[in-house]
Amino acid sequence: MQYRELGNTGLRASAIGMGCEGFSEESYGMTKKMFDAAERLGINYFDLYASDPNLRKAVGDALLGRREKFLIQSHLCSVWKNGQYLRTRNLAEVKAGFREMLELLQTDYLDVGMIHYCDAMRDWEEIVQNGILDYARALKAAGTIRHIGLSSHNPLVAERAVREGGIEVLMFSVNPCYDLQPAGEDVEALWADENYEKHLTNMDPDRRRLYETCQRFGVGITVMKAFGGGDILNAELSPAGAALTVNQCIHYALSRPAVSVVLAGAHTVEQLEQSAAYCDATDAQKDYAAALASFPRMSWEGHCMYCSHCEPCPKRIDIATVTKFLNLAEAQGHLPETVREHYAVLEHHAGECIRCGACEKRCPFGVAIRENMAKAEAIFGF
Repeated sequence: MQYRELGNTGLRASAIGMGCEGFSEESYGMTKKMFDAAERLGINYFDLYASDPNLRKAVGDALLGRREKFLIQSHLCSVWKNGQYLRTRNLAEVKAGFREMLELLQTDYLDVGMIHYCDAMRDWEEIVQNGILDYARALKAAGTIRHIGLSSHNPLVAERAVREGGIEVLMFSVNPCYDLQPAGEDVEALWADENYEKHLTNMDPDRRRLYETCQRFGVGITVMKAFGGGDILNAELSPAGAALTVNQCIHYALSRPAVSVVLAGAHTVEQLEQSAAYCDATDAQKDYAAALASFPRMSWEGHCMYCSHCEPCPKRIDIATVTKFLNLAEAQGHLPETVREHYAVLEHHAGECIRCGACEKRCPFGVAIRENMAKAEAIFGF
């Protein structure tokens, strides 16, 4: 298993995490099987958005004797009411639901307390005005949650929360189909067939800016819907008109700035094992570039996808990393100290580029790499 720093939290999380979708299978009997498999595979991070008390109790039972082996990302504002799930912004309900959650999980703290499902600006404002954000901060001050998170599908809302709210972890939907869709408050638009009928070109700038903002602010991203509910793995269902593999979807997500963990949806141990096998996959098996470049309904022409197909560089420049730092600096509008220092420790820099153009001949997306190297040299000074 590979492990990554989760933003600036100090937590070291497995690159592959568990979603909780499959925990309720076999009358909740699947839960322990999944945790047994996760421990064997080295998976130490999981998300628990579900509020079903039977499911939460099953998770608590599965964690007995090994709580410290797992990092729990569980959700505030996701409660069980009248026998069904409810997303609430009622502070009293949030507090009662949180207390019940800890009791069912048989723990006295969460590693990440995730404010649940915020996709609209007015919803973020309600979270702030209703005292929910202050409650999360109080829980953190008390050590009951170690870090504050937010889950969202809307890049504009998520970026505002990152900038304003002391959010340390963002749970966000990341895959190459969603990344072409513009921001909106209707999450259903992300997977609506009609939105993919026309040819889509280049990553939505709001989504790109969100990833770069999280990188600059030290906010770790945990990825949901990396497989688009499984649709992206099926050529007949994929909005792109072609399928990607599990390895390609995971690698795409992990290549985005600030991404630390892909929360793999799994309904069986075998599906979880398939996702964990990413860590032992070859570079060829992970490579998504050729597949993206051939998508019949989509194009990333001129946009760096950090796929490293441009390499090897004769001057040994890590072109993808230099480009990532360039994009971070350009998005900020000035050169942040942290970006400058990370660039400085690279073994080779943009100023060493000899403009041979070999990289551009290999790039599947037609990126103007020589121009980017010149920009990076001008911004960073070497």
